[in-house]
Amino acid sequence: MVVALDQWQVSPHGELEEVDDGILTVPGEIEMPLGHFPRRMTAVRLAGDRSLIFSAIALSEPDMRRIEAMGWPNFLLVPSGFHRRDARIWKQRYPPIKVVAPVGAREAVEKVVPVDATEDIFEDDAVHFLAVPGTSGREAALEVRRDGRLTLVLNDVLANVAHPHGIGAQVMGRLFGFGVTRPQIPWVVKRKAVDEPGALAAQFRTWAADPGLRRIIVSHGDVIVEGAAGILTEVADALDR
Repeated sequence: MVVALDQWQVSPHGELEEVDDGILTVPGEIEMPLGHFPRRMTAVRLAGDRSLIFSAIALSEPDMRRIEAMGWPNFLLVPSGFHRRDARIWKQRYPPIKVVAPVGAREAVEKVVPVDATEDIFEDDAVHFLAVPGTSGREAALEVRRDGRLTLVLNDVLANVAHPHGIGAQVMGRLFGFGVTRPQIPWVVKRKAVDEPGALAAQFRTWAADPGLRRIIVSHGDVIVEGAAGILTEVADALDR
């Protein structure tokens, strides 16, 4: 059950890292019994001194100012119905911000915050929003290109929790398949969000074949840089079994 915040509340988080030109990502934590489970937010600069926030997390003021300096937050992308915890407080902080969600998650997201669009309205040829094939629009993804380099921003269709902190996080990571030993689709996501495995596998292979692919940012776990294409292919093969 997702409990949405009503007031700006900064939970423990790491440092903002610029992984490519105008792409900032930051790891955060979800408190749980006997540990903290990792989560991640990504901010992407858009044309016209604007920015897009993917899977929002309330950050400390210096980090919020850094995002604002990169580009004023114009869009809040809630990538699934399970990633709405901080959506309301971001809307409160930036009232004009437009909320975007994949169509299959709209009903869940609107229990927390009104959704303005379920399609790409960013007006930036270098940033592409899509509802992930095979999920009935329950999961969103971003393709961000910088001088031919592709950064793929995924939500829960791939996890890479290689460093869970605390017994609770280790148990949850292993029990639900959040990529403790290798990046993978959590089994709970496969069960609840993936209804056409073949379509998702085909999309993974399309991304893997892109010569510009440089990294994959996931909502739970470490950024994937080494062997990104091979990992996507491996996960696609597992879906076909």
